[in-house]
Amino acid sequence: MREQLLANDIDSLDAVIVTHDHADHCHGIDDLRRIAQIRGEPVPIYARQNVLDRMTARFGYIFKGGGIYSSVAEPVTLDHELSFGDATLRFVNQPHGGITSLGIRIDEGETSAVYAIDFNDLTDVMRSLYENTDHWVADCLSRRPHPTHAHLDAVVQWSQEMGVGKLYLSHMNNSMDYQALVAELPDWAVPAHDGLEIELS
Repeated sequence: MREQLLANDIDSLDAVIVTHDHADHCHGIDDLRRIAQIRGEPVPIYARQNVLDRMTARFGYIFKGGGIYSSVAEPVTLDHELSFGDATLRFVNQPHGGITSLGIRIDEGETSAVYAIDFNDLTDVMRSLYENTDHWVADCLSRRPHPTHAHLDAVVQWSQEMGVGKLYLSHMNNSMDYQALVAELPDWAVPAHDGLEIELS
């Protein structure tokens, strides 16, 4: 996370949303220490209660502080909706093998985006929330079906069925060659890349 913040000239965060507590999605938590020092207060971390319970057990020093160290983060339980400035965020639980991850729809003005990674099936509740979004950042691990992640044919088909404006494939493994995907995908779908920015306006 530190490298991403530096690369994008970001020195402050209002909050962090954790989709689930797998290591590749939350083990950058120590990098919040400097952000909390700049803020002068802990960084709010939003997640489902069960995720917060596991994270506070694993990273007690981050949430409790102690001695000369102040707490770095404040756990905040997520329900179904949250407002940040002019944006409204809505959340849904996604199947991710034996657990669930958090899917997020962001609406700001007339534009919407969905961030949905680490899921292996599209439920009716997800479909209802994600329909007709302008931008979909979607989990797409590989070309073959996988027990905990979405695969290429499924994600492209779901996008067509839901009327997605632009699809961005994310969380790809090394079987997903960027140039090959660019050549074969329809013009409304692209593989995401490091440094990609999606502006809602």
